[in-house]
Amino acid sequence: MKEDNFYPELIKNLPEADIPFKGIRGWISQAEDHQVVYMDIQPIGEVRAHNHGEQWGYVFEGDMDLTIGDVTKTYKKGDSYFIPEGVMHSAIFKKRTLVMDFFGEKERYQVKK
Repeated sequence: MKEDNFYPELIKNLPEADIPFKGIRGWISQAEDHQVVYMDIQPIGEVRAHNHGEQWGYVFEGDMDLTIGDVTKTYKKGDSYFIPEGVMHSAIFKKRTLVMDFFGEKERYQVKK
């Protein structure tokens, strides 16, 4: 996996998301009632437990240890996951991971300024 060549310009020309976690970049495809965010996550270690509206995701490359509620599972290339609204979740990233996340909230992330 090359550092900057996974996502095509079609994706990288989307507005960049203002993501509060260092080492994570994302590009927003905005809809009227939801967002799709294409994430490029460096091996940053843990993203602490948090919650928000429902989220469905798909792993393109890499892997992550994702805890949803009380269940931890390693998600790898080709896996998908669903996080119900309001459920606490956290993740550990030990290597670069590329995911697409569909958020059931239209303003999960703001555009980076």
